[in-house]
Amino acid sequence: MEFRFKPKQSLAVMLASLTLCTSASAFAANVYGEQLEGFKYPYPLQHFNFASQQQTLSMGYMDVKPTQQANGQTVVLMHGKNFCGATWDDTIKALAASGYRVIAPDQIGFCSSTKPANYQYTFQQLAQNTHQLLQQLGVEKAVIVGHSTGGMLATRYALMYPQQTQKLVLVNPIGLEDWKAKGAPWRSVDQWYQRELKLDATGIKKYEQNTYYSGQWKPQYDKWVDMLAGLNSGPGHKKVAWNSALIYDMIFTQPVFYEFKDLTVPTTLMIGTADTTAIGSDIAPPAVKAQLGHYNVLGKQVAQMIPGARLIEFPGMGHAPQMEEPQKFNQTLIDDLARK
Repeated sequence: MEFRFKPKQSLAVMLASLTLCTSASAFAANVYGEQLEGFKYPYPLQHFNFASQQQTLSMGYMDVKPTQQANGQTVVLMHGKNFCGATWDDTIKALAASGYRVIAPDQIGFCSSTKPANYQYTFQQLAQNTHQLLQQLGVEKAVIVGHSTGGMLATRYALMYPQQTQKLVLVNPIGLEDWKAKGAPWRSVDQWYQRELKLDATGIKKYEQNTYYSGQWKPQYDKWVDMLAGLNSGPGHKKVAWNSALIYDMIFTQPVFYEFKDLTVPTTLMIGTADTTAIGSDIAPPAVKAQLGHYNVLGKQVAQMIPGARLIEFPGMGHAPQMEEPQKFNQTLIDDLARK
């Protein structure tokens, strides 16, 4: 079953899209620590300490109680590659107001969590880390919502822990195609590292405007550029870039695409159709690049692969519909979770 929503575009939003180059330098003024120290999270930040790969690691997370009558259900929000648990701010608020307990972790290598000097990144490992966190918090079953790279992780989690997954919701997940198999060039970890060392606020804003928000810009997006730029320009700059490189290698070389057919849990795909995200497309030959990142097609294809999947499309919206149009997205998500 497929549902479509027409996005509203005001004159103010259209004019905002012309401000790409303005104020980008202001973001560089804020510098955050290796674990995003100094950045204000929307809810109290806690840490889960555990042993993994012969080292002690720390996962930052928010655990938000329902602000209205509790419905007894828990939603776990998994962030994307250039996102953090904090970027789910509006969704956390809406879910908590609808009676859900909401847990939003930062995965190892990201945001408020440890940046190991060495770590074998696999989606299985990150899923296990998250499962251990939920066990520690006494959560036996949860709705798993994954955005972007978090969608690949959420898929892996549901494959590994189907009994603990009440429902799976994939929000513009990457991994709806195998870029490598389609001809996107491979980068070494060292090449990814050199690329990530060059990350700055201007480049972040340009990429986010074009990909996340379908060419538009609103002032409320500025703090997310600040968050990422401040982390990447802080004292942990090299560790952040190195872990980012290792994570990109994981994303590119560990597809979940071939296992969508094996999902056994109720699944909803929520797709902004203007999204063009595709790992490796920036260095792909033109003929290959032209075949990558067509979410208006990929969402429909993968919905057919997943047994019983429901597809909800947001025409004209980009990679982050929960941030681009939070009110519309959140109400759609809450309505979907209420379906029996």
